[in-house]
Amino acid sequence: MDAIPRSPLSATPIMPLVRIRNLHLTVPSAAGPVNILRGVDLDIAKGEAMSLIGPSGSGKTSLLMVLAGLERATSGSVLLGGQEITGLGEDALARLRRERVGIVFQAFHLIPTMTALENVAIPLELAGVRDADGRAGAALQAVGLGHRLTHLPGQLSGGEQQRTALARAFAPEPALLLADEPTGNLDHATGESVIDLLFALRRRTGATLLLITHDRALAERCDRQVHLSDGRVADGRVDGAVAG
Repeated sequence: MDAIPRSPLSATPIMPLVRIRNLHLTVPSAAGPVNILRGVDLDIAKGEAMSLIGPSGSGKTSLLMVLAGLERATSGSVLLGGQEITGLGEDALARLRRERVGIVFQAFHLIPTMTALENVAIPLELAGVRDADGRAGAALQAVGLGHRLTHLPGQLSGGEQQRTALARAFAPEPALLLADEPTGNLDHATGESVIDLLFALRRRTGATLLLITHDRALAERCDRQVHLSDGRVADGRVDGAVAG
């Protein structure tokens, strides 16, 4: 494996935003333990856009859930910004998600009884951000929904709901954005506009992106593509070397 990149002005290794080492996830089932992740090693550089591809059941969403602190690894190490997160308690993980991680799922996960503005403002309020409504409004304006602030999710189209979810994910200015098939519930044209918006917001904020997709063309828009197969990295670059 090649050496980790080093700063040209220093002999100190450059620490990636995300460092995953020997990550395992095993879950119980009626037929016995199921090994979902089988020793994943992966680095994601700060500011990088990385796509994670692979067949259904290969462990892509499970890896994302571990990074988000929504699933606990059985063993191994996950560093986010140099902080080990695998041993954090539930309160610390919730704080991590509020302050450093944005998540966009295939399903929009908007609260149906709250307006678009209220849905975007919730994580800001929980993080203690002053003027959460003002910041949420600006985030919705940035995704082209400044005229839909008071609309409930049921009054929005699928594309508008996903743009609201994007605004909610980006409003706290996360270091890491996790996106799991974000266009899976959208038609092709709407999905393309949402993806264009996602990449534009990422460039504007400098967020690191991990994107799960089955779409090869979409995957190739990222800086790097990593293939997951049977719970392992099958190809891609771990920290400068091709992973096999």
